[in-house]
Order: sequence, then C-alpha cells, then structure tokens
Amino acid sequence: MTVPSAHPDDPHYITRSGWLRAAVLGANDGIVSVSSLIVGVAAAGPDPKTVIIAGIAGLTAGAMSMAAGEYVSVSSQSDTEKADIAREKVALRDDPETELVELAAIYRERGLSEATAMQVARELTERDALGAHVRDELGLSEHLAANPLQAAFTSAVTFSVAAAIPLAAAWFAPDGAVIPVVLIVTVATLAILGALGAKAGAAPVLRASARVVVWGVFAMAVTAGIGRLFGVSV
Repeated sequence: MTVPSAHPDDPHYITRSGWLRAAVLGANDGIVSVSSLIVGVAAAGPDPKTVIIAGIAGLTAGAMSMAAGEYVSVSSQSDTEKADIAREKVALRDDPETELVELAAIYRERGLSEATAMQVARELTERDALGAHVRDELGLSEHLAANPLQAAFTSAVTFSVAAAIPLAAAWFAPDGAVIPVVLIVTVATLAILGALGAKAGAAPVLRASARVVVWGVFAMAVTAGIGRLFGVSV
C-alpha cells in the first residue's frame, strides 16, 4: 500500500539513497580509475595505441568488477535484513507480549510517556506487528531496502559512461599531449560529477565538487608518479 506524501511538491531525497550511492560510486570510480590508468601508462612512455588498449581494458574490467562487487555486497546486506525480519517473525509468534513491551520501550526512549508508548505499541501491533518492529526496531523501510540488481546495474552503467570520457580524451588527444588533455578533461568532469551528485541528493554543490576533484586528482597524481618511477619503453 502506497501512502500519499504530505508534501508531494517537496519530496524527501532519502528515497534516492540506494541508487544514488551506487551511481555516484560507479561514476566516480569509472573516471578516476580509468583516468589514473591512462595517465600512469602514458607516463611510463608507451605508444598511444598501447595507452588506448589499456584504457579499454580498464573500462571493461572495471565495469564488470563494479557490477559483481555491488551485487555481492548488497546481496549480503539484503540477506542480513531478511534474516533479521525472519527472527522478528519467530519472536512475534513465540513471545508476542515481550515484543510488545520491547516496542513500547522504543517509543518511551523517543520521548513518549509510559501510557502513550504502550498505547501506540498496542495499536501498531494490532494493525501490523511485523511492520512496526521492522521499521522501529530494525530501522528498515521499503525505500531503503537493499536492491542488489539495481545497485549492480547502476554501478556498471555509470562506471562505463564515466570511464568513456577520459578514454575518449586520450583517443582524440594530440601526440605527446595525452596526459595534460586527460587531466584537464578528468578534473572538469569530476567537478561536474560532484555537482550532479549533490543536486540529485539536495546536498551542498561546492563541497561535493571539491571533495570529488581533490581525491580524483590525488589518485591520478599517485598513479602517474608510479608510472614515471617504474616506466619502461614499450
């Protein structure tokens, strides 16, 4: 059953947290990892064709890794949630009175009086005992429930799209200018990515963009340094 929003013109953004987290993680990882790989390989001195091949390999492997990693990790979270819900079902069946007292205690801790807390607990238990315990004892909700397929698909797609940007920059960069072109394009894209993620979640734009750019540049600088340190002509 869908409950209508009390303010449909001003929705809460927490309902986006599941896919938004996966999208931001995938996009950020895509552009940073592939940019770092391209810069690191280019700093080692190989020809442009080798740099492009390395970038394509990084995009492909990274997208598959993100999808698999998100699916496995979010599935583990989902399994834990389901196990806790199953335990609540058993507890409600075997010892409903103790569960009622436990629910009332939760409401007392939130500021309700003893009598009001017990009344609220009884009324919610009569309506949907399991739902009340899942929501108020376990802290789970329909909007925030783990969705492995959604997380895997979102991360893989956003990783691929973001990773294609530095790869395209390297492809079209003039000879000898792969590193500066990729760096400039990557920094600009990271700033835009941070702003878009902040807008989607109604967070401060400047802070989000700065955070994404700083860590992205740091990752590329470290990788480029390693490439120059251990680089050999190919």
